[in-house]
Amino acid sequence: VELIVPIAMEEKLRFAIREGGRTVGAGIVVTIKE
Repeated sequence: VELIVPIAMEEKLRFAIREGGRTVGAGIVVTIKE
């Protein structure tokens, strides 16, 4: 996933993907690649 703006992340962080005020996806960060 490529983000529009950089944010701080760490493994096991829960996240939601929203579009137009609606949640279209959700998940947990498993690994971080640079």
